[in-house]
Amino acid sequence: MIYSDIALSAVFVSVVLDLFLLKSRMMTRGIFWLTYFLILPFQLLTNWWLTSNKIVMYSDTEIIGQRLAGAPIEDLLFGFSMILLTISAWEFFKARSLNESN
Repeated sequence: MIYSDIALSAVFVSVVLDLFLLKSRMMTRGIFWLTYFLILPFQLLTNWWLTSNKIVMYSDTEIIGQRLAGAPIEDLLFGFSMILLTISAWEFFKARSLNESN
């Protein structure tokens, strides 16, 4: 599996977990999208710094080829997945904790 396949799979898994398993439904909330767009510039800045300083390097045969801020577009997919899954899990466990304490 190449980097692109893994990135797309990560998005799919995160969306399924959010909407159907954890049922946090963060993707349907405006606050999620606001949070995502607040984090995105920092992800791009970090991607640029890591790739421009050759700390992280990507094989051109493993990515789609399009880059944004020095990193492959696939990194945006991974970033989206990580943010969605983290916030979904946070909401799930917060609700679960509140239900157990009542």
